[in-house]
Amino acid sequence: MLRTTSIPVARVRQHALTAFFAATTALTPCIAPAQERQPEGLFTLLGRVVLGFGTPKVASDTPLAVTVLDQEDLDREPAATVRGIFDGVPGVQTAGSTARPLGLAFNIRGVGNTEQPASESRIIVTVDGVPKFYEQYRMGSFFSDPELYKRVEVLRGPAAGTLYGSGAIGGIINFTTKDASDFLQDGDSSALRFRLGYGSNGDSALASAIYAVRPSDRFEFLGALNYRRSGDVKDGDGTVIDGTGYGTPSGLLKGTWTLGGGQKLRFSVQRWTSDEDEARYAQTGSSSFGTVDRRVVDTTALLSFSDDVPDNPLLDYTFSLGVSDTTNDQTNANPGFPSSSVLFQDTSYGYRTVTLKAQNRSEFSGAGWEGSLVLGLDVSQLERTARPASGVNIGFHPEGTDRRVAVYGQGEFVFGERLTIIPGLRADFVNRTPGPLVPGATETDDVAVSAKIAALYDITEDLSVFGSWASTERLPTLDELYSSQVSPTVQAPALNLEKEKSESVELGIAFDRQGVFGADDALQFKLTAFRNDVDNLIERSPSSVPVYFRNIGTARFEGVELEGSYEAPGGYVRLAYSHVRGEDTTFDYTLSSTPADSLSLTLARRLPDSGLEFGWTAHVVDRISTSTRSVNTGVITTTDFSAYDVHDMFVNWTPQRGALAGTDIRFGVENAFDKTYQNNLDQENGPGRTFRLTLTRTF
Repeated sequence: MLRTTSIPVARVRQHALTAFFAATTALTPCIAPAQERQPEGLFTLLGRVVLGFGTPKVASDTPLAVTVLDQEDLDREPAATVRGIFDGVPGVQTAGSTARPLGLAFNIRGVGNTEQPASESRIIVTVDGVPKFYEQYRMGSFFSDPELYKRVEVLRGPAAGTLYGSGAIGGIINFTTKDASDFLQDGDSSALRFRLGYGSNGDSALASAIYAVRPSDRFEFLGALNYRRSGDVKDGDGTVIDGTGYGTPSGLLKGTWTLGGGQKLRFSVQRWTSDEDEARYAQTGSSSFGTVDRRVVDTTALLSFSDDVPDNPLLDYTFSLGVSDTTNDQTNANPGFPSSSVLFQDTSYGYRTVTLKAQNRSEFSGAGWEGSLVLGLDVSQLERTARPASGVNIGFHPEGTDRRVAVYGQGEFVFGERLTIIPGLRADFVNRTPGPLVPGATETDDVAVSAKIAALYDITEDLSVFGSWASTERLPTLDELYSSQVSPTVQAPALNLEKEKSESVELGIAFDRQGVFGADDALQFKLTAFRNDVDNLIERSPSSVPVYFRNIGTARFEGVELEGSYEAPGGYVRLAYSHVRGEDTTFDYTLSSTPADSLSLTLARRLPDSGLEFGWTAHVVDRISTSTRSVNTGVITTTDFSAYDVHDMFVNWTPQRGALAGTDIRFGVENAFDKTYQNNLDQENGPGRTFRLTLTRTF
């Protein structure tokens, strides 16, 4: 296992707040005199509005751990893959692949692992409100390009699942695609934006074109085309990270039609494609599986109608139809060992989900209090397919259909402008039907219930305390219910699996002050402690057990998150710290999905008159020892991972006047000291030093 000399996080975390406030004080001389208008960039990360919580709220006023990343964050250090978006978000990171657009999954507070079946069903991911889910061994779960998005919201913990689905043990990740209005200023009828990017490690390149048009006050439309490619990426030692070359075109069509009053009709369609010959078969884990020709196509479509009914506070409703379709066509497999397994046959895998959603938000008030209530109905159907050339059933990837009808309600009540209470309840009624070739499987019906209550109390105008309790149930996936095998031993589908059950508690404190050292600055931080107990964990059965999956044991995830930022016209400081411990409480070992303690610190300086911004980011990760338990023997194996620190630098220039007005130039260095390192959630080393240059021009 990799060993590097690094800064131990155990020491860093003792001084994290000290360093944060010291850096804040250092920026004090950069504060400009008070101006008549709000300075650009004043609002910190915790000052941004959270849209995915039912009622739009500022992040620091939300009684849950929430992080909002906007277009400015996504552009500051442009990411080559979705992985790079989450580098500064506490408690959240990706797992599996480090430099491929495939093989990537999410981990929130120790929940999520590419090597564990059905792991990603414990985290709910949406794009423009459309649920995304994909499950295939060593393939990752989310396939897309960061260039498509303008906003990402992360809601950590199961209490966030009321509006999205039962079983969100880890939390929610919401992606929002770009809109035409993001590129159209007041009075503009059209805009054209071109972007070119280059990365030195892997000789990567990006070409992007966006056309936004507003032919009338009632209609706007956006069309976007992107193409991203890369050669093989190397780690800090100069060793090629196997299978990291790719080419991925993607596109987006999106429009909004204002019908009158508060009525709006919206549509969006995005598509992402990867088509590689002799691609690495296992996008995560061992390279011994050999190669395969693979074409992956991911499509997301949404059609919605909304009406906020300005004259009636009881009506603010939305009807939406969403489709998510992901296919993976594999041919010409060349396994790294002799095998006649169906795993290496020409096969088309797929997931297709159709969702119909109706939701209404009402507002009302009384003497000394005001409130709102969100009520909703979700109807969805997910189809899982696996069709090999031989036409046989693939026992480890069974076909099936998951149909759901869910009803939910979430209230928000504010008493005396100080106390906010948010209760929520959701029930998902689920029917699962196996594919026609799945042996010994029958239709199953079940119900999953989620409940929560969260509260926030403003002690002063600047300081508040909050807490939440949540309970949720995760039903087994199609894979867990209907997987089977006939060799080397016979294992039948596990039709009697019990639901996983999670109970979570959070407590925290939030501070929010405008005008700390001057009229135009802001300081905010949020500290959250959590504990999440999970019962009836589902895992792969040993060969001696007659069913493929089984319930076994319990787990506990607990930890602390700190998110803070100070922002002024002359610069900003941002800090994210995460401490998570995940323990198998039945067999007493640290789960392999447990992330190491991490600290991310960004210091940046702004020169508003010249449109210049430059800064430095440090990512410091502590050492950790995690374990796995053999399914067949019960032997627990422990692996040690070394601590490491990676440093990034960036310089961004956006001229405001002259011939270059409308041009954006960004230069950055990732892993500036060319460290060789491996995160414990990844199956390989991270990329070495990479110089990136991005040129953007808007007309």
